Amino acid sequence: MSATQLPNGYKSFGPKANCALEVCPLEASLLRYQPSIPVNGTFIGLFALAMIIHTVQGLRSRNWGFMASMIGGCLLEIIGYVGRLILHDNPFSFGGFLLQIICIAVAPVFFCAAIYVTLSKVIINVDRSISRFHPSLFYYIFIPCDVVSLVLQATGGALSTVGNNKAQVQKGVNVSLAGLIFQVVCLVAFCALFADYLITCARKTEARQRMTKRMQTFVAFLFLSSLLILVRCSYRIEELKEGYFSEMFRNEPLFIGLESSYVAARERVMVVAVFCLVIGNPAIGFSRRGNAQSVEEG
Repeated sequence: MSATQLPNGYKSFGPKANCALEVCPLEASLLRYQPSIPVNGTFIGLFALAMIIHTVQGLRSRNWGFMASMIGGCLLEIIGYVGRLILHDNPFSFGGFLLQIICIAVAPVFFCAAIYVTLSKVIINVDRSISRFHPSLFYYIFIPCDVVSLVLQATGGALSTVGNNKAQVQKGVNVSLAGLIFQVVCLVAFCALFADYLITCARKTEARQRMTKRMQTFVAFLFLSSLLILVRCSYRIEELKEGYFSEMFRNEPLFIGLESSYVAARERVMVVAVFCLVIGNPAIGFSRRGNAQSVEEG
C-alpha cells in the first residue's frame, strides 16, 4: 500500500473520517505528523497559568472586561491545544482538527478586544486632548471590527467542516482567510494610532510627565503584545492562503515557533503576547481609583 492509498471504505478527512493509524498510513492524514504531547501539553500549562494570573489580576483590580476577554482567549487556546493532543492519538480525528483550527484561530480576537478597551483607558488617564480620536471610538470602532472578524473566521471554520472534498473545504478556508485579512487590516490601523499617540505623548511635556515609570512599562508591554498578535495573524494569512493541504500548514516546527512559547519572542509569538499582557494589564497600569475614573469618563 502506497503512502496515500487507503483501504476500501476508509476516509482520512472530513465529518465521515473513519481512519485510524492501525489501518491507514500517517501520511494520509491532513497534518502528516503526530503533534508532540510534551510540547503541546506545555503550552496548555502556559495558557492555563496565564489565565489564572489574569483572573487574579482582574479580581483584585475589578477590570472585568479585560479579565473576561483574557480568560476567553486563554480558554480557547487551551481547547485548541487539547485538540492537537487528540490529533496525536488519532491524526485522523476530525473533532480534534476542528478544535485546533477554530479555537486557536479565534482566540486572538479576544486578546485584541482587551487591548482596544485598555488603550482608551490609557488615553483618558494620560491626556485625551492630544488623541486624534475620542477614546471611546477605539472600542466603538475596533471591537465591532473584532466581532466581524470573529464571525467570518468561525463561519469559515464551520463551512470547512461540512466539505466533502478539497474544493468544498477550500471555500470555508477562503471565508476564514477573509476574516483574518480583515483582522490584520484593523490591527495595522490600531497599531498606527497607538504609535501615533505614544509619539505625541513623548513630545508633549505635560503628557510625558503623567507617564510614570510604571505607566510607561505597562504601555510598552501593551503595545508589544499588539505587535506580536499582528505578527501571528500575518503568519496565519500566509498559512491559510495555501489551504489546509499545503506544506506550510503541515509544518509543526513553524506552527510551534509562532504559536506557543515565551522563551524567544522571535520564534514564540502567541504566548509571548499573552504574557506581555500580564504586565500590559490595567491592574499594573492603573490604580483602582484611576480605573474607576476611566470607566466614568469613558
